[in-house]
Amino acid sequence: MKEWICAACGTLGSLVILALGGWDVGLQVLLWFMALDLLTGLLVAAVFHRSAKSENGRLDSRRCFQGVCRKAAILLIVGAAHAIDLLLGSEMVRNAVLFGFCVSEVISITENAGLMGLPLPAAWKNAIAVLSRQTDGNTNDDQNG
Repeated sequence: MKEWICAACGTLGSLVILALGGWDVGLQVLLWFMALDLLTGLLVAAVFHRSAKSENGRLDSRRCFQGVCRKAAILLIVGAAHAIDLLLGSEMVRNAVLFGFCVSEVISITENAGLMGLPLPAAWKNAIAVLSRQTDGNTNDDQNG
């Protein structure tokens, strides 16, 4: 039974990695960033009680599950980008999607670090604020008009 379970898990894992375009550096970095974002988000809520995702800043299992679902959706989008690359005979779309999501995860990790009270350079905070506004669609023009 143990061998059957190991074989099934290995086969399923291989199929998932194949659907995501292979186990390359881009996917590995994205998965590491996703894990770090999840971990720092849990720390912000469970230890520091400063999460903007819940009313009282504390850990909320529903919000945590929603975050995991978002991470799964990111992987589905990576898989879709890989499928587009297969159609086009390229690797550009998947790589662009991986890069974009890696940047998004780094922004979130940095925001979590700030909520934990880690000192961040002013230039880094400003860059994150600009990127966050652009990601949310809230530019200065939108706020003033």
